[in-house]
This record gives sequence, structure tokens and C-alpha cells, in this order.
Amino acid sequence: MRFSFWPGPGNNWAETLATVTHAEATGWDGAWFADHFMPNAADTSGPVSEAWTTISALAAAVPRIRLGTLVTGNTYRHPAVLAKMAATADNISGGRIVLGLGSGWQQNEHEAYGIEFSTIAGRLARLEEACQVITSLFANEKTTFKGKYYQIEDAPLAPKPVQRPLPLLIGGGGERKTLRIAAHYADEWNVWGTPELLKQKGAVLDQHCADIGRDPKTIARSAVALLVLTDDKAIIERTAAAGRPLIAGNAEQVREVIRGYADAGVGEVIIPDFNLGRGERRQATLDQFITEVAPAFR
Repeated sequence: MRFSFWPGPGNNWAETLATVTHAEATGWDGAWFADHFMPNAADTSGPVSEAWTTISALAAAVPRIRLGTLVTGNTYRHPAVLAKMAATADNISGGRIVLGLGSGWQQNEHEAYGIEFSTIAGRLARLEEACQVITSLFANEKTTFKGKYYQIEDAPLAPKPVQRPLPLLIGGGGERKTLRIAAHYADEWNVWGTPELLKQKGAVLDQHCADIGRDPKTIARSAVALLVLTDDKAIIERTAAAGRPLIAGNAEQVREVIRGYADAGVGEVIIPDFNLGRGERRQATLDQFITEVAPAFR
């Protein structure tokens, strides 16, 4: 099983580089980044680093781990431009990029940056067309595509990604549309959730694969949940009050939760730093997890 780390977008560049460098040196497998331009909060003045610029810099600075987005908002960039960005980053990294893609959801930044938000159905329709554009550009010398939302004509993409294919990850748990899109186009699929939720959603993804004759085992599955590595029940309860899925308890209890993810078919667990604090406090938790929990699953 892979274990990856998700630095929050509020970290500045120096902090991100130091944290990801340390994570790589201590045995973590990947670093993932949210694609946002501003906080989703009443106070929108806080710093938010741009995801693809950050990933490209890390691709040159950090030599081993996978680097990807959780997830790129499809509405923010034309898919042909995004494909070019991802392919370039993959070449910089020597073949370690994952293009995580979702329909986009954060309304306030669409409004602030003058980007059309559309409806949920409209964003999902755009996502499906974007998957067709991106996968064709990665695979073919030239691509012509005439969709409702995107049109390209005899478009090249060179150099190609180092990885063939560069993994396309679809993020989200919508059972009727998002998981159907994942069944058609994804190399990887990700969702926030408990082992129980991953098992439930995974079964829906499997059925969508069966409907089109695809082997569901060809889609890697990953999960995101907050880590609370402590015996202190009060801390666990305070973190749980936020409503996010938790991996919580002492090292033995956390190992048991990870076993549940493995039983649900999850091959990668991704830990955000959103509740881990900064500096030495965050590093201590990450180090404890990677030394006391991760080895049981490798």
C-alpha cells in the first residue's frame, strides 16, 4: 500500500519544499495538492499557492515521490492546455505526475476570478469532454475533437508524457455520473471517506466498469482522511466534530483502520496536514505514522 501526504495550500513555498523533502526522505510515497486560488471561507485574504506551479517546482527539486493534484478543477483551464501542463511536468519529474481531475466545486473563486461556474450537470458534462480531450492528446499524434464545450482541431501534444499513459485520476463519489466517468476514463479514482464508504462506492464503480466491459482492477483506488494519531479521546472528538472522515487512535488502532481500507480495495491512503499543525508538531505525527503504522502494509 502507498502512503502519501497532502500539504495544505496555505503553506508557503519554503515550508512546502521542506515538508515534502522530509516526507520523501522518511519513506512517504507521494505528495498531493489541492487546486484552488483562494480560501473557501468568509475571509478570502489568506495565502493559497497555485497547485501546478508548485508541482512543477517540486518535480525538479524532489527526485523520487509521485506528485499529483487532488484535484484539478476542470473549469479553471482548457483541457488541452492542462494536458500540455501535465505532460511538461511529467517530463520534468522523469515520469512521476498524476493528473487528478474533478468537475470543480468552489463557487467563490469562480465568481472572484470571472470563471463560469455552471450547474452541477454542466460541470460534469464538461468533465467528461475534458477526459476525452486529455486522453486523446496523451495517446495520439494529433487530436480533433468537436464537443459541446470544447473543440480542438488537429492539435498536437509533444513531447508526450514520460509515462504511457500518464495516470488520470478522477476525484469524487457521485454514483450516477462521476463514477461512470471514472469507469470510462480513469486510471485511478479517489474520494474522501471511511473504509465502509470506500467499499460502498467501490462496488458502484465496479458495476459501472462491468456495464462497459472494463476490468475494475485496472483502476487504482485511493482514499483521503484526516489523521489523529493519539490516545486522547478529547482531541479525537474535537477533530471528528468537523465532519471529515478520520483515521484516529493510537498506532495499533490506526493500523486496524488501515487494514479496513486495504480490505476495501484501497491501494493508497492520503493524509492531509489540515489538522496536524505546523513545523515540528506536524513532522512528529508524520514520522510516527510512517515508522509505526506504514511498515505493516508494505
